[in-house]
Amino acid sequence: MTSLGSRFMRKMKGAMLSWMPGMLTCMEFEIFLIDYMEGTLPAGQRRVFEFHIKICRECREYLAAYRYTIELAGRAYDDGSAPLPDEVPEDLVKAILAARNC
Repeated sequence: MTSLGSRFMRKMKGAMLSWMPGMLTCMEFEIFLIDYMEGTLPAGQRRVFEFHIKICRECREYLAAYRYTIELAGRAYDDGSAPLPDEVPEDLVKAILAARNC
């Protein structure tokens, strides 16, 4: 499903789920995502969040993509001693290093 189509489906499903008592909408799912991933979501909210994942395919796919993105970002820093590719401009490297030192 396209990104736009998926986003539309999540909004529609979220609107329907908002009528169910104690249910998390797809928009609220995004709000709680970081706390869920960090393990800081309180137990009650975590149960509601995980129930939403079970019934909402779009949010399951969103969560899987989010996890994969984190994994890829982590792999990018696996070997900090590896040389930079030749195509990385020197001024970009300098700007990044300067920003890190702020």
